Amino acid sequence: MTRLSRYDDKAPFAERGTLDDFNAIVAAMAEAGVTLERWDAGATLPADARDGDILAAYASDIDRLNRRGGYKSCDVMRLAPDHPDRAALRGKFLAEHVHDDDEVRFFVEGGGLFYIRANGTVHALECTAGDLILLPAGTTHWFDMGEHPRFTAIRLFVTPEGWVARFTGDPIAESIPLYDGAAA
Repeated sequence: MTRLSRYDDKAPFAERGTLDDFNAIVAAMAEAGVTLERWDAGATLPADARDGDILAAYASDIDRLNRRGGYKSCDVMRLAPDHPDRAALRGKFLAEHVHDDDEVRFFVEGGGLFYIRANGTVHALECTAGDLILLPAGTTHWFDMGEHPRFTAIRLFVTPEGWVARFTGDPIAESIPLYDGAAA
């Protein structure tokens, strides 16, 4: 289930409350400049599906996003609890950063937690299967997949380089509660 918790972005980082109603979450994220939509993630895929199979199953959705946002490339990011590099990958995404490109993710399965810093608030948005999130270029954020990640997400990019981050150096990500993997 998609959930949004909000925190002050200054110490002591007090929690401001949690939303579970999807429409209320969409409205709150729009105020932060972030698009959140619910899409159908119901394509039947075998457990051993390859990235190309996943992209083919969602080709019409990808094409629609490409037309809407001018995206030129896409890939599949998939992690399972037994992935040998899960701790290193988690650490890479946990530091606050921005991108010169939009960050677009469609969760096909599982989930993770996007922390979006905007308007004096850290919005901790738990995305689950069927959620499409679009963070415009320059949005300050970080992502936590939990200690035992389980998710598959299609990522879209304007630039062919794909995921390129500029880290802010702010240690705020160490001050907000980490993701426990409840959505996975």
